[in-house]
Amino acid sequence: MHLRPKRVRTRLTLWYVGVLALLLGVYLALVYAFQYSQLTNQIYIDEVQDVETVEGLLAFDAEGNLYLQQSYLKNPTSHLLIDRLMEVRDLSGKVLYRSDTLQGRQLGRAALWVDEGLNSFDRRTVRLSDGTSVQLISHRHYLNGQILVIRLGYSLSPLAERMRGFLYGLLLLLPIALIIAGFVGYHIARRALAPLDTMSTRAEQITASNLEGRLAIEDEHDELGRMARVLNSLLSRLQGSFEQLHRFTADAAHELKTPLACMRAVGEGVLEGNATPEGYRDAISSMLEETARLNETVEGLLLLSKAEEGEMALNVVPFPLCDLLDEILSLLDVILEERNVRIVRERLDDVPMMIVADRTLLRTCVLNVLHNAIKFTPSGGTVMLSYQHLERDGRGLICLSILDQGPGIAESEQQRVFERFFRVRGGAASAVEGAGLGLAIAKLAIESNHGSIRFDPAVTRGALCHIEVPALPQG
Repeated sequence: MHLRPKRVRTRLTLWYVGVLALLLGVYLALVYAFQYSQLTNQIYIDEVQDVETVEGLLAFDAEGNLYLQQSYLKNPTSHLLIDRLMEVRDLSGKVLYRSDTLQGRQLGRAALWVDEGLNSFDRRTVRLSDGTSVQLISHRHYLNGQILVIRLGYSLSPLAERMRGFLYGLLLLLPIALIIAGFVGYHIARRALAPLDTMSTRAEQITASNLEGRLAIEDEHDELGRMARVLNSLLSRLQGSFEQLHRFTADAAHELKTPLACMRAVGEGVLEGNATPEGYRDAISSMLEETARLNETVEGLLLLSKAEEGEMALNVVPFPLCDLLDEILSLLDVILEERNVRIVRERLDDVPMMIVADRTLLRTCVLNVLHNAIKFTPSGGTVMLSYQHLERDGRGLICLSILDQGPGIAESEQQRVFERFFRVRGGAASAVEGAGLGLAIAKLAIESNHGSIRFDPAVTRGALCHIEVPALPQG
């Protein structure tokens, strides 16, 4: 059976009461032991004083028998001494005197040990024949040229009875104290966790359509305030993700809808008229162009999805940057010729340009950025392509810079251009066709290779893009 309480405040109260009970138990045991030790020490002191008194009262009669003078009983302050248990022996162990309180019982063992009572008042606890526990001291005394061993003790039964009463009183008060502490602890735990109940109620009201709600923070410096801050931060990230997902869905639907609408319009136009074979050929060619555009968008989305989910297997190898640029420029020859744009390459230092990255992903990144630069550069313009070796944070980097002669990118939009489906609005840039996925794919591709990509905000004429990738260590 699972007996764990469901409420945290109840569990905290039980833990509090349990720890308090343990501490009080230890405290009571220590108090009991200390009190018992103090009382037995006081008995020992009384016994020493009593032995010193007895030594002055012992005497031998005319027949050589040892007796104890009883004149001290006339002193009212000495009436407690009648409870003493006393026995006097010689060094051979023979009993010379035994108090009536012993009722013929032996006080300690019959034989003396070698140095019993020799140096001090030997203290020990013994049991009489009837089981009575006695605290006993031994001391040697010289009387009429004879060495006597005085054994004097007091029964510990009255002390034990008194200590039992003391312990019973403490044990009786312990449950009462724990019950009171439990009520107080539960009240404190309930007040301490009251903000948590408030946050729980508020959190239950927040839904996917109501993510702008936030938890109230009473004290931002305590644990509950920190938890509220963390939850509010989580809600902010969820809200941003939902908004991004909504924008992505809307943009993706728009991007996919446009080529489908174009293909449908072309198809319906051909079917409704009396098209010639040449007209059918043009219609099919137009539909294939839209299909290629649609396929490019879908492939871009799939690539982004794989990169974000970490499903892309990287094949990181060292290779020269110049070979990669030669391959990319050969792919762009047709576009460069169509748009009448010239590429100018410039190497800024003589350090070997060896890159350590996934060649396919890096080619995708550079190809997309360079393709954008060519599209935005007017006819007859030039795209500058420069590269150099850098040292940053203790590692080598190859920086590839691409500068076009297009309308440029506003500083407020230089981060947003890396969002999927985002396109610069207004001016000549808005007339350039595209799905708005190229730079988003480039950013994911370069970051998968532990590199970075950014636009230089200091450049206002055209756009300057810096691509940094890890370089092969020298040496």
